[in-house]
Amino acid sequence: MENGLPDRVEGNANVHRWSEQAQLEKGDSIAEGYISELSDYTRISVTQNNLQELKEIWDQWGKETKQLFYGNYGDLPYLLDVQIDKHLFRALAQFWNLAYSCFTFGEVDMVPTVEEYTALLRCPRFQNDRIYSRATCVPTFWKKLMIITGMSEQRAMARIKEKGECKCISWDALKDLILTHPDETKKVDVFTLSLYGLMVFPRTLGYVDEATTDLFYRLSKKATSVPAILAETFRSLGACRRAGAGKFIGCAQLLLAWFYSHFRLIDRVVCQVFFEDYSPLKDIVASARRVDVSEENWMALLRNLQSKYVEWRAPWMMPGEVLYRCGNFDWVPLLGIWGAIG
Repeated sequence: MENGLPDRVEGNANVHRWSEQAQLEKGDSIAEGYISELSDYTRISVTQNNLQELKEIWDQWGKETKQLFYGNYGDLPYLLDVQIDKHLFRALAQFWNLAYSCFTFGEVDMVPTVEEYTALLRCPRFQNDRIYSRATCVPTFWKKLMIITGMSEQRAMARIKEKGECKCISWDALKDLILTHPDETKKVDVFTLSLYGLMVFPRTLGYVDEATTDLFYRLSKKATSVPAILAETFRSLGACRRAGAGKFIGCAQLLLAWFYSHFRLIDRVVCQVFFEDYSPLKDIVASARRVDVSEENWMALLRNLQSKYVEWRAPWMMPGEVLYRCGNFDWVPLLGIWGAIG
């Protein structure tokens, strides 16, 4: 791939110089004459699937089954405990800057990065140089279901439903498999597929979309799901802002967890981050926070946000390499399961 991942690591000083020089030579990556400004109020819906049954199944599992999940798929289940503050989320959406694909809060620009989401999800199987991209030739939906769940061809085909323009499988069908499957690994796989379909990419309530199974199928090849999660988050925020209304289709729980982590210090995090089993997501989720703040008050706070109130570098982030451009591109394109964004 000609415009692929860079094959070398640059020092911070070199990256700083390149960034400044690129800005001087090329300016901002927006259309000539375009004025970047926050548009009028966006009516955004954050209606989510009821995840209680998934949480109950997780809580009933023993330590060995949970360790099998953590080893294969990371810390995703901690997001089941994130209470979605709709007032805060709707307020956040008002500050999504379409021109720059970031949040613009007062004098502060912020956006979640691939490295931050990777650190939060903490999946040991992810290989950051293996990103998801939909192949031109992929197995049919029922074949992927057979591979992932162990169902027979007849059973898989019987459980596929048409919802609008997409094919899906219902949560009820997947739940039955989780509760009755004799193979522990397959049980964990089906549970993970359900998490991705119901919480990370909740396109059709109560159902897991075919595109989600395609992503999950690639996880077995050690591809990372993080760029796809970010791509669909940014695409959905952008679509809602452009239309002035819409339904957010992305992982609201992970976005809120990221937001919370930049506005407070986690107790003893400087020490804990050096322990191999430290989970920043577990720490973030376990912390109590106010849920009685109105949307109007959140908007007023974010509109006047000053940089001194922000933890620019999340305290749970270990120093490491950062992907800042891709080949000849001065940015990093992100491929989602339904589209892409640059």
